[in-house]
Amino acid sequence: MEILRSVVVLLHIVGFAVLFGPWVVEAVARRFQVTRVMDYGLLLSLITGLALAAPWPAGIELNYPKIGIKLVILIVIGALLGMGSARQKRTGEPVPRPMFVTVGVLAFVAAALAVVW
Repeated sequence: MEILRSVVVLLHIVGFAVLFGPWVVEAVARRFQVTRVMDYGLLLSLITGLALAAPWPAGIELNYPKIGIKLVILIVIGALLGMGSARQKRTGEPVPRPMFVTVGVLAFVAAALAVVW
């Protein structure tokens, strides 16, 4: 059971990498666009995070403040990605730079919380 939990933790970190990697690529290219791959990374992080929030195996202690903070961060990232994607489709212009930077910073903070806390 511990191996399964470790695999889910690995997939959780991969989800953040899939979210943060395309963000870095877009930032370096100075396109400031939200991509579908970022959405997939967010979804993977959310699903695996919810799986990790379940108390399995029995007897494991959960860090509820960490879970709550990371859930709020993921919801904010999801909202920003959704607004940015809708704006791109509607106007064809890139996402405003402050919104784009906020997505990257929050993705990095969420990954840091997953590893450090």
